[in-house]
Amino acid sequence: MPMRPLSAVLDTNVVISGLLWHGAPRDLLDRGTTGDALMLITSPTLILELLNVIALPRFSKRVAATGKSVAELVEGYRDATMLIQPRTIPRVVTDDLDDDHVIAAAVASRAACVVTGDQAHLLPIGIHKGIAIVSPRQCLAMLDR
Repeated sequence: MPMRPLSAVLDTNVVISGLLWHGAPRDLLDRGTTGDALMLITSPTLILELLNVIALPRFSKRVAATGKSVAELVEGYRDATMLIQPRTIPRVVTDDLDDDHVIAAAVASRAACVVTGDQAHLLPIGIHKGIAIVSPRQCLAMLDR
């Protein structure tokens, strides 16, 4: 019997790292778009956040180096994900409202994990409603088990 793919909501910082640099976040994006071991999940709010953040001037050289526009990068990511619309956005991360949208997408989709580099707000939570909150490297280790 085939195994179910690991379902994951990637925080915007991980998506941007994966789109613009090499390393564990890029490996996750590659595995989520080629193969069936990882299912990437996002929401319209997270896509809008990605669009707004990756368009910041501080990323312009890295975006240009990809040979794609901001819109093409975001569209490619969106097309590789399952889009979910959470019904509610619970208050979980008191210091960062944007992080609540990541948690909401994970809860609404019953994802196995949230993948983030946010050491200040999300990673310290560890687990929320049975959903692991892990770093990109930890997620890769979960995939390789």
